[in-house]
Amino acid sequence: MNKGTTLLLCGLALLVGCAEEVPPPSVQEYLDDPNTLEAAVVRCAANRSKTRYEAECVNARQAISIIEAKEERQRRDAFEAESDKKRQALRRTQQAAAEARRRAEELERRRKEAAYLSQFGELPPRDDSAATADDMATNAPSAVIPVAEVEAAAQPYEEVPAADGGNAPVAEPTPEGDIDAVREELRRRAGEPESR
Repeated sequence: MNKGTTLLLCGLALLVGCAEEVPPPSVQEYLDDPNTLEAAVVRCAANRSKTRYEAECVNARQAISIIEAKEERQRRDAFEAESDKKRQALRRTQQAAAEARRRAEELERRRKEAAYLSQFGELPPRDDSAATADDMATNAPSAVIPVAEVEAAAQPYEEVPAADGGNAPVAEPTPEGDIDAVREELRRRAGEPESR
């Protein structure tokens, strides 16, 4: 061998020895390229004891951990959103049930009030805005009163309990003399001197 060839071979050996080794893909590169990540995971899983501490396999495992954490966060966010929707639906259902109960109680109260007022020949007050001021003031049923009853109504009456045991008062005419006796009794009770 000649001297030039030897030098050339030594130079090539020096260049090959000093050549920079290609760095393994970084974690971000694995995150950006799922195919490369999958290939690295398969290669590292083939011989775990040998590739356990290789930079390429370490980076691939970190990339896998990051991807799993992102997926878990997305699942948790989706679960929270679904739970929030269910809570809102339940709240709406409970509010509707409460409103229905309130309306039923109000209707029952009005029914009882109407039944009570009907004993006295009165109508319960109306809630509609079409009611006139006269309707609201009287709150009594409209009826035609015969003339004979109107003339009889001019006489003074005194309320006495109903004869049939009901709780509606019955109006009976009071003689004129009884009114004077009642007045005298009221004056006596009030402490005023009797008038003769």
